[in-house]
Amino acid sequence: MKPSLASKLDQLTTRRAELERLLSDPQATSDLDRYRALSREHAELGPLVESHAAYRAALSDETAALELQGDPAMKAFAEEELTSARTRIASLDATLQRLLLPKDPDDARPMFLEIRAGTGGDESALFAGDLLRMYLRYAERQRWQVEIVSSSPAELGGYKEAIVRIAPGNGDPEALAPYARLKFESGGHRVQRVPVTETQGRIHTSACTLAVMPEPDDIGDVDIRPDEIRVDTFRASGAGGQHINKTDSAVRITHLPTGIVVECQDDRSQHKNKAQALKVLAARITDRQVREQQASEAATRRTLVGSGDRSERIRTYNFPQGRVTDHRINLTLYKLELVLDGDLGELTDALVAEHQAEQLAALGES
Repeated sequence: MKPSLASKLDQLTTRRAELERLLSDPQATSDLDRYRALSREHAELGPLVESHAAYRAALSDETAALELQGDPAMKAFAEEELTSARTRIASLDATLQRLLLPKDPDDARPMFLEIRAGTGGDESALFAGDLLRMYLRYAERQRWQVEIVSSSPAELGGYKEAIVRIAPGNGDPEALAPYARLKFESGGHRVQRVPVTETQGRIHTSACTLAVMPEPDDIGDVDIRPDEIRVDTFRASGAGGQHINKTDSAVRITHLPTGIVVECQDDRSQHKNKAQALKVLAARITDRQVREQQASEAATRRTLVGSGDRSERIRTYNFPQGRVTDHRINLTLYKLELVLDGDLGELTDALVAEHQAEQLAALGES
């Protein structure tokens, strides 16, 4: 382990001891917000400090085993202990480097998932519907909270566009939050299959575009000037009962500088629809700024995942062969039906692991 990393670990161990002292002090924890912040920091440092303690114990065991090697009667035992200690050292060193990787501040936030039909006409809209169901089933498996923000159904089924808000639920508190798990889904998704409208059995290729955006903590954090937006109201269409179609409850907001348009019509309240549309608009503006920054950084270093390029073809769903291929990490799974039913764990785990490997490589270069 690099001396700089060892020094940082010592500092974090000292910090956790200080947090334990503060959390046991009634005066320091009288402010509820501060108590929560201290508790959160203490919990976050827990795995790191515990792994560091185990790493130091393994180093101590290695030293003891080396000393025992000089005793002929203990040589076999010493070699066994030395092998065990060095195995643990290697494993814990990798764990500590992963735990020291910079955290994405957006990982714990709720997120917006936007699915937009692309090339392929009606078949693309049907594929958008398949993708929406896939992510909803995956969210259900993770026990996340899901809310349909806006949807535009297509005539033959599926969706021209759909926006879903996904927030952490009551599942495993150690599990990754929605944005941390799904942020690498942004990009072009392609399907190869025989459409239901195809009479001659020919395979067609269609595509959809996905955008995964963290929800801003406060739309005030994003510079949206009132004179730069146009708000239109109209009667909602589609499902929702009689009331939703009798009033101008649907809201369309146009951000004039960027041309971004957001519609929300899934609530009966115009006020709630406007508030939700503003949140989506803020997320889209922030997402565009992040992607522009990533594009400039890509000139010097391009990552395999998380590039944010919406035009990039990231995954293909091939029905005749029953396979799903993620082109960024060259991963192919022959379990198409399971994936479309929400079994995304193998894909998302591989993408998160690849991203961490890239971060470790960058850490080693610095």
